[in-house]
Amino acid sequence: MSLFRTKPVEQSIEDAEGGEHRLRRSLSALDLTVFGIGVIVGTGIFVLTGVAARNTAGPAVAISFVVAGIVCALAALCYAEFAATVPVAGSAYTYAYATVGEFPAWVIGWDLMLELALGAAVVASGWSGYFASLLKNFGIYLPSSIAGDDAVFNIPAALIVILLTGVLVAGIKMSARFNGAMVAVKLAVVLLVIIAGLFFIKGANYRPFIPPAHHMAAGEGMKAPLIQVLFGVQPVAYGVFGVFTAAALVFFAYIGFDVVATAAEETRRPQRDLPIGIIASLVVCTILYVAVSLVVVGMQHYSELSASAPLADAFRSVGQPWMATLISVGAIAGLTTVVMILMLGQSRVLFAMCRDSLLPRSLAKVHPTFRTPYRITIVIGAVTALLAALIPLSAIAELVNIGTLFAFVIVAVAVVVLRRTRPDLPRSFRTPFVPVVPILSVLASAYLMLNLPVETWIRFFAWMVVGTAVYFLYGRRRSRVAATTPGEAVLER
Repeated sequence: MSLFRTKPVEQSIEDAEGGEHRLRRSLSALDLTVFGIGVIVGTGIFVLTGVAARNTAGPAVAISFVVAGIVCALAALCYAEFAATVPVAGSAYTYAYATVGEFPAWVIGWDLMLELALGAAVVASGWSGYFASLLKNFGIYLPSSIAGDDAVFNIPAALIVILLTGVLVAGIKMSARFNGAMVAVKLAVVLLVIIAGLFFIKGANYRPFIPPAHHMAAGEGMKAPLIQVLFGVQPVAYGVFGVFTAAALVFFAYIGFDVVATAAEETRRPQRDLPIGIIASLVVCTILYVAVSLVVVGMQHYSELSASAPLADAFRSVGQPWMATLISVGAIAGLTTVVMILMLGQSRVLFAMCRDSLLPRSLAKVHPTFRTPYRITIVIGAVTALLAALIPLSAIAELVNIGTLFAFVIVAVAVVVLRRTRPDLPRSFRTPFVPVVPILSVLASAYLMLNLPVETWIRFFAWMVVGTAVYFLYGRRRSRVAATTPGEAVLER
């Protein structure tokens, strides 16, 4: 069936290696690792730690981070095999095209817009709030109409997106250097928080490490988790089940490590460096998350932690308010890199889709000097800036989460399919224990998806309906792969 025509791996690699759409290979394993840390370490480390500890896990929130890290590691192993085998821009979209077919690839590419473009806009809005808060410490007050959650037109959010768009257009190496500087700042702040916090830990705050379990208030209507609606499962706070409930929450602090795979086409030695970058960044961030969570619950009793600024308030509670300003600086640096790398990932996914003519091929043009897909990057920057400036995105931020988990499921399935259909392909990295690891990845991702509200699922399906319409009205008839399928016409633009 034409809907499930696949694009040979060899053709994908040929597209990447030559012609007018070739990108510059200049990234190392260290660059990729720093990219991964840059996109993973954001508000999660400054906010989710306190929320999960206070509401669901208690001091055992450190175990929740480990559990969430293991879930991500299962997906990371699948991504690593594909990134090494098919070192081409597009990440999950490209992998799906090579295994399960064109329409599923389109669906995952459309889905990645939720994770990346919408995610960048959400984080840019959060950046604006931290930026306005930091300015207040210096006596500068921005009107609420232009900055913060209630802004009519969020100017700082739009400006940071425009600035980062310029950095991305200027070249992948320039982006890597900028990201490295920002990551150095936020890692310095995180390490200072860990080291300084050690001096204020009270052993009594760790007891009991896993508080006694009790049922949480059930959600109602569209706000209820899908697992509750389908199976009547009521969420549990504290106890062993509370630790796993918290893992579903803190998992979203890890979102973004898969973006490293989108830079495959700009990596010098992708077969070696991509698996290193994906797995190393995940390991480093898991260690940081565990360390920070242990420090914050040791400084202040979990029941007293702040929901909005747990780290800053923990230092205030021990008479160190100066750390609040420093934490804001770390948060701003952290969010800056998250916005940039999400936009980088989005541009590479859409670049691959445009190169395949599923979207206008003219947008895949590469800058003759910078060797970046500048047209699609500028389009993404403009759309993201408008979204961040005009639309209150907090209500639909969970679409980012469901988009990520759906991508995890597709990649895990695709690993098993490609092992069976193309066992001859050279694989410098192989996911261990196939099909066990991919199956566990699918089950873990599906479980976390079931914990999302019903309204998120409805919005997700609505987005997919729109994407399906775009594919049948535009992409299907213009597909480059269709040119090799007898009886089908191709219209390229």
